[in-house]
This record gives sequence, structure tokens and C-alpha cells, in this order.
Amino acid sequence: MSKTKYSEKAQDKVGKVMHEFKEGKLKSSSGKKVTNRKQAIAIGISEAREEGLKVPSKKKSK
Repeated sequence: MSKTKYSEKAQDKVGKVMHEFKEGKLKSSSGKKVTNRKQAIAIGISEAREEGLKVPSKKKSK
């Protein structure tokens, strides 16, 4: 069993986004302040994916 792996740069990107979240400066696409930790992580992963960094693919819903 191998866990999916994020690249170092992708981890850095999520870390930067989480730092913004903790400072209260992170905003969603609608412009509202992000208050949910899971949402902040999702934004970081999404931004890393847009930059072409190594991130596991999205899970398919049934």
C-alpha cells in the first residue's frame, strides 16, 4: 500500500495558503473570508494543481 504523494513545492503552496488562512487574509473566489480549515486546504491544493505541481487527482464521485 502506497499513499499518494504531494511534491515538495505543492506542500509549500498549501503551507503558504494555510498561513494566509491563519492570518485571516484568505478569501474564496466569491470574495468572502474563508473560515473553514478544510476549505483552505482545498484552495491550496487547487492552486497547486493550477500551477502544474504534482498533486493526486481529484476523487471521482459516484
